[in-house]
Amino acid sequence: MIVCILLAVGIVGFAAYFRHRLTDGHMHHVNIGFGIGNTLITNENTKGDYVRKMMKHAWDSYAEYAWGADELRPITKAGTHFSATGGLSSTGVTIVDSLDTLFIMGLMDEFHKARQWVATSFKFEGDFSVSVFETNIRIVGGFLAAFALTGDELFKVKAKTVVDKLMPAFNTSTGIPCPTVNIGRKNGGQCEEHKAVLAEAGSLHLEFAYLSEITGDNAYLDKVQIVRQALRKLVNSKGLYSNDIGFKSLETYRDEFSMGGRGDSFYEYLYKSYLLSGKQDTDALDMYEHAIEAQTKHLLRTSKTGLKYFGQIHCGSCDVQMRMEHLGCFVGGTLALSARDTKDERGYLQLGADIAHTCRQSYQRTPVKLGPDDFEFNGGDLDAVSGIFSVKAHFLRPEVVETYFYLWRITKQQKYRDWAWEVVQALEKHCHTATGYSTIHDVYDSNPRLADNQPSYFLAETLKYLFLIFSDDSLLPLDAWVFNTEAHPLPVHGKK
Repeated sequence: MIVCILLAVGIVGFAAYFRHRLTDGHMHHVNIGFGIGNTLITNENTKGDYVRKMMKHAWDSYAEYAWGADELRPITKAGTHFSATGGLSSTGVTIVDSLDTLFIMGLMDEFHKARQWVATSFKFEGDFSVSVFETNIRIVGGFLAAFALTGDELFKVKAKTVVDKLMPAFNTSTGIPCPTVNIGRKNGGQCEEHKAVLAEAGSLHLEFAYLSEITGDNAYLDKVQIVRQALRKLVNSKGLYSNDIGFKSLETYRDEFSMGGRGDSFYEYLYKSYLLSGKQDTDALDMYEHAIEAQTKHLLRTSKTGLKYFGQIHCGSCDVQMRMEHLGCFVGGTLALSARDTKDERGYLQLGADIAHTCRQSYQRTPVKLGPDDFEFNGGDLDAVSGIFSVKAHFLRPEVVETYFYLWRITKQQKYRDWAWEVVQALEKHCHTATGYSTIHDVYDSNPRLADNQPSYFLAETLKYLFLIFSDDSLLPLDAWVFNTEAHPLPVHGKK
């Protein structure tokens, strides 16, 4: 229906039509004004407008200096290619990753330009290998969300085309996919990897399940169902899942356990698969609850100053490291989101809030008020602060504001909006450039050096979550939409 409307009304009508959004079958007007005023902004809607302005600045800079490339280098004013999704191919990761953010924010001229590029220039072909995980969450997720929001068949076709080229990766003895696949060779080429990563193998279910639903082809869902059952067999006697797993045989390579990178989105996707199914996939919920119970029992720690965090284990006989990654801050939001469906709603919600508090402290304890990529808990003023071997850079990651988003939606405590606005102000002060936004090298330097990278996920995730925090709950309500790990919204089964 929407595609027919576009053909009938043309570009002008296209922009006007999508100033409304579809929620539970009804049309609701969306204010897409750009009035910003001065920096002393107190109105929540105006704060949302300000985040929209940030998105427009990031997008316009990419469009001017890196159009068609995967990501922008804002200092050198050039594009760069993201090797995980094809290197020198025309995948335009920032374009695909930004489609739904542009649409949600009502930036319709920009959305239309992005759609035109997808229709005429997107290429996913050539003799090279791609990361199954990165391609899935960024490109497939981006196309599927754009289809879900607009009904435009172009995006469904593109998503299916990409996934079909990923399918040979699943041709392993266990069903767990090879981490990479050569999209230009028959049967995906020779898999050169020796092991897989838990988060990568376990973060395919949402996209593949939704693709099966909209195409009527269960082959995609069948593949990820096999993956889940294989992963279930790899849980150890303590209920923990190792980050390093086999795909040629069902085995773990070392006892490394964490809620951060390499483990993170596996846990996220277990619960969200349950949500996406309309709460019919109870197997996913059961696995999620048992996994969180084990993580809480064996990895959850409280620092001497009362900060709760999920530590890490790097060998079977090792103690839990008093360290947490920015990537692991997502779990505060996931715990809060899942609380209502668990046996301990109050406990899950409180733990989610505790993790949010800890992650905010990692921001507050730096002069720039942006958090490092990992931080330690060494007592007193050294809690939630980077150590000697920590990564002190800020990569414009979304996980902290993602958790603020969920806790705001669920608790309606004003502090989460206030904390989000602190992040906006810090980003503007330290990461804003004349040509986009840049990651920074050291958050403990009051005048940090810019690292010359504007990641696609900054537009796909960080700015989207910030915008939604200052938007009405009827915009992508949590009972009707599920966000993948790249913040691409997919509709709950049975919801219109």
